[in-house]
Amino acid sequence: MAALQDAMRRRALALVVAATLSACATPALVEEVAPVPTAPADAPFALSGRLSARHAENGVAANFRWVHAPGADELMLSTPLGQGLARLTGDARGVVLELPDGRIARAGDWESLTREVLGIPVPVRGLAWWVRGAPHPASAHRVERDASRRAAVLRQDGWEIVYGYRDDGERPSRLVLAYPGIELRLALDPPGDSPLR
Repeated sequence: MAALQDAMRRRALALVVAATLSACATPALVEEVAPVPTAPADAPFALSGRLSARHAENGVAANFRWVHAPGADELMLSTPLGQGLARLTGDARGVVLELPDGRIARAGDWESLTREVLGIPVPVRGLAWWVRGAPHPASAHRVERDASRRAAVLRQDGWEIVYGYRDDGERPSRLVLAYPGIELRLALDPPGDSPLR
C-alpha cells in the first residue's frame, strides 16, 4: 500500500511540475475573442497595391488604388499592365461602378459590384478595417496576435484573414483572405508608393 501511495505522489508531483513548466512557455500566437468589438476611430487612408482573387476555377489579378474616408470609399482598378478596369465609389447611399466604356452601374452594396468587375464579392466595408490589422466594429471576431502583438490571423463574418508584415513594420503588407470557395490576396505597396495615378 505504501508503494502505491509513493507512486501516486510521484505522479502527482510530475503533473504539477509539467503544468508549471508549460505555464511558463510563451506561445507564438495569442488568441483574443471579442463578442462585441471596441471600435477604434475610423481613420482616412490611401492604399495601393496588387490583388488576386480566385473563385472556383476563375481567377483575376489587378492593381488597385483605394482612398478611404469615414463613410466614403473610392476604389480604382487596373490591369497588371495599367489599363483601367473600373472606378467604384461608395457611401451610405450606395455604390457606383464606372467602366472605361462609359457604362455605369449602381447597387446598395460593394459586394454586388465587385462581383461584376472581379468575379468575386469583395467585403469592402470590412476590408477597410482589415487592411489596418483591425476588426471592423459591427460584429464579433477572433484574432491571433504574433509576438509583437500585431494581428497574425483575424476571423470575422466568415472570413479568415492571414497577415504578413515587412520586417518589424506595424502596418500589414500582405493579406490572404479566405471565405468558403473564395480566396483574395492583397499585396500592399509601402506608404507613399502608388502605381496608379
